[in-house]
Amino acid sequence: MVRADEVWCQLFSEPGSGSDLASLSTRASRDGDWWVINGQKIWTTWADQAAFAVLLARSDPDVPKHQGITYFLIDMRQPGIEIRPLRHMGGETEFFQVCLDGARVPDTQRVGAEGGGWKVAQATLSGERQMVSGASSGGVDRIGGGSTRHLIRLARQPAADGGPGGWDDPAVRGRLVRLYCEERARAWTDQRVRAGVARGRVPGPESSIGKVHGTELNQRVQAAAADLLGAAGLAWPGAADDPEDYSCSMPAEVRGMLRSRANTIEGGTSEINRNVLAERVLGLPKEPDPWRGKPWRELPKS
Repeated sequence: MVRADEVWCQLFSEPGSGSDLASLSTRASRDGDWWVINGQKIWTTWADQAAFAVLLARSDPDVPKHQGITYFLIDMRQPGIEIRPLRHMGGETEFFQVCLDGARVPDTQRVGAEGGGWKVAQATLSGERQMVSGASSGGVDRIGGGSTRHLIRLARQPAADGGPGGWDDPAVRGRLVRLYCEERARAWTDQRVRAGVARGRVPGPESSIGKVHGTELNQRVQAAAADLLGAAGLAWPGAADDPEDYSCSMPAEVRGMLRSRANTIEGGTSEINRNVLAERVLGLPKEPDPWRGKPWRELPKS
């Protein structure tokens, strides 16, 4: 896994359970020493390449939603698992819907206690948020080296097709320098979190800080890159009715800008992460929940 010789994926989000992940409805039913899994997962990155997945499934519908979830390691290359591609507006297919119909996983591949999967998932989600906030997250690596260094190289090229101006334009320089300063501050914050992990700490709710700031910053960086293209960022050769032809000829900066729109949704929305920071870092009270403590079976479903 560390060498990426073997690819894994994450079966968490569902069509009706995204931001409120704990409301998930994929079922895990005990069958002797095995579990039988039925349900649907969505927005799974590179599910088509994965040998295994980490899976959250509901093993007990008669307890509150956070208590009836179990965490599994499931073989993706077995009967009962169907993988369907989801093409996004940048033309790429990196997200997938995964349908589980009688898929099986041995109890030896359960992580943590039965019904204790939410606690395990918190560690996974903290690591994911820290990863998504990093310098290569969600589109930055798609623009030829990424980050503000690429923006500066782009701005120093002669303005083409009536673009808004290059490095000689004070407004452009000011915009890029502000982005550079934000990028450095984010990188130093990431370094502090990584240093804590190296000392044995688990990434905690503070990883949500990097997730919120890093993903919103990446959207601003990607938008600046597309703007620097001028008219070339608005139209390009290729058949509009052929998604593959259209996306292959799309400038890398435009593809990165389109892809970055998902950054503030994937890995936990900015709204959810701000709630995490408010409650777990600042100690603010939780929002009132009339369904708190009720069995999952009784909760309203989307």
